[in-house]
Amino acid sequence: MEAREPVSREISRLTRLAVPIVVANLGMMAMGAVDQVLIGHYGTTELAAVGIANPWVFGTIMFANGIMLGLDPIIARAHGERNGARSARAFQAGVVLSLALSIPVAVLWLCTEPALVLLGQEPKLAALAATFVHAQIPSIPFFLGTTALSRYLQNREHVRQTVVVTIVANLVNALAAWALIYGHFGAPSLGVFGAGLATNLTRIAGALTLVAWTRAFRLHEGAWVAWSRSAFSWPAQWEILRFGIPIAFQTCTEMWAFGFSSFIAGRVGEVQLAAHQIVMLFASVTFMIPLGISQAVTIRSGNLLGAGRPEAAGRAGWLGIAGGAAFMALAAATFVLGRSWLPRLSTDDGAVIAAAAAIFPIAGAFEIFDGTQVAACGVLRGMGRPLPATIMNLIGYWLIALPIGGYLALRTSWGLRGLWVGLCAGLVVVAVGLVLWLRKHAPRAEIARV
Repeated sequence: MEAREPVSREISRLTRLAVPIVVANLGMMAMGAVDQVLIGHYGTTELAAVGIANPWVFGTIMFANGIMLGLDPIIARAHGERNGARSARAFQAGVVLSLALSIPVAVLWLCTEPALVLLGQEPKLAALAATFVHAQIPSIPFFLGTTALSRYLQNREHVRQTVVVTIVANLVNALAAWALIYGHFGAPSLGVFGAGLATNLTRIAGALTLVAWTRAFRLHEGAWVAWSRSAFSWPAQWEILRFGIPIAFQTCTEMWAFGFSSFIAGRVGEVQLAAHQIVMLFASVTFMIPLGISQAVTIRSGNLLGAGRPEAAGRAGWLGIAGGAAFMALAAATFVLGRSWLPRLSTDDGAVIAAAAAIFPIAGAFEIFDGTQVAACGVLRGMGRPLPATIMNLIGYWLIALPIGGYLALRTSWGLRGLWVGLCAGLVVVAVGLVLWLRKHAPRAEIARV
């Protein structure tokens, strides 16, 4: 029988894990916002080019990044078992895998221009977008390698370094982008290519900072072994892939679905697309908090399972889900009460403000279920069971949210409100489905062996 710790102590542990991760997540969003502002003031055409390039960049590299998240259940469980050698070997295999995954991502990025033309984009914009993407190709292994190292550290409860790396990355990005886009500090004015080059330098600087921080503070102590051929072996790679592939599909089916929703909004009208983007931006910012909670829950539940405490792991998971839903309930109230003034933070266009105000209350309901489902996904990763989330995302987003939202938006008078009703309906299915699955499986001792 497990000794039960006070709930307040578990909440404190989750909070200490979640806060640095949330700060890092918000920092990553801040970099994107700075890039958008700087390139937007450089030129409208350049902003449009970056706008069509980013979905291609993130739609490709985030699948590889999702595979790297397969390290979570392995290292979290090994840390709970106090098996430092296993954590080290998993990380080393992850570094090898990150290099291997960099190759297909680089090939896809080299094909940016023809791919965007094939997707119906204007050839001139596609060519400009390709210059932005090509400048970032050297940073691919650094980006994926950073993910491997951050999983190694965070799942061993070293989370504060993410804040340091985020601060460094934001400073490098802002200065490099300002210099290379506009030609300051003696640099040439490179426009879109400069923006891509700044992103490239930022990822490399972030990776080197994280490595330096790890070595300087000896964060690898107690969980390190000498490199060996085992890091290159198929069993070591497959162990990550069997968890990482479902996680990659789970994260990307969600990302791709929301990206596709923008195409639907664009077909409704220009004003509706602008309103959709405004509301989606606010939803994305608030999502960073339950996402951080989700990542903390992955770490904590995985550690507890490794320590042979499945009931405590189940309790940590439910507390995380409750925390994600509770924060998003506050966000929902803000969306409803602030539906008239929140859009004014992004635009002065009366038509866009009115369209956004009409869908903010629907987005409020959307928020609660979004917070619930992302925290539940964190529990599943910690358990080593990512597949249920993948299945529920496919059903919720691609069989319910987009078909219903698309029909209501384009075939009825509901317009943009119909799209958001569909998105909300899909999230309800995902959140409820995952909670029901966890009610049956989370507290059990016979959780998937890693």
